[in-house]
Amino acid sequence: MNQGIEEHVKQIIANESDYITGFADLSGLLPEIYGNHTYGIVIGKKLDKHIIDSIESGPKLEYYELYKKTNRELSDIIHRLSDELESMNISTIVIEPTLNDDQLDHRYYTTLRTNFSHKMAATRAGLGWIGKTALFVSKKFGPRLRLATILTDHPLKCTFPPIDESQCGTCSVCVKKCPAQAATGKPWNIHVDRDEFFNPFKCREKCLELSWQKMEQRISICGICVSICPLGKH
Repeated sequence: MNQGIEEHVKQIIANESDYITGFADLSGLLPEIYGNHTYGIVIGKKLDKHIIDSIESGPKLEYYELYKKTNRELSDIIHRLSDELESMNISTIVIEPTLNDDQLDHRYYTTLRTNFSHKMAATRAGLGWIGKTALFVSKKFGPRLRLATILTDHPLKCTFPPIDESQCGTCSVCVKKCPAQAATGKPWNIHVDRDEFFNPFKCREKCLELSWQKMEQRISICGICVSICPLGKH
């Protein structure tokens, strides 16, 4: 069931050591707009260690450029994979790594939620969990990665067992170092809503402030919690 798709993924990804991939069953977890496309192919791309190490005090233009470059690389991969699958008569929906401002609606600005969560799909694929500052924390790279997803109606067997709860334990480095003080320290699990442990509005406001101070650009990017998380540092 998965083997043919796995081979296509391997052929498209140039350097497998820089990526994680997984398949997820998302039945009952997606809005109706995705119809019967309830299986996900999740791909994560590792971020450059040296650049991430350099942003413990806040974002830099180099990080912003890396962020955009990695998103472009992931977008290229999922579009190429989607084209391959469509040629095999497998229906797909491509979910880009991030949305442009013109793709965000009123609902987003009132909730800071989108229709689809790459982080949720990645936990269902067993690739990692949600950290205390609402980052996706992968088993392989920690939070130092970007994600993209393809949805399909083609049945896929989960690559790994889904992860239902945080594996951060008592570590609270990101909570203490968050300049927005946006996290309560409560650990995530599938029954805990994001707003119970993390305030995305505080985070976004501080990101806009820091990006202006550090880069003279008002964008929602920070990266401090990505940089200081012990997982993925080595």
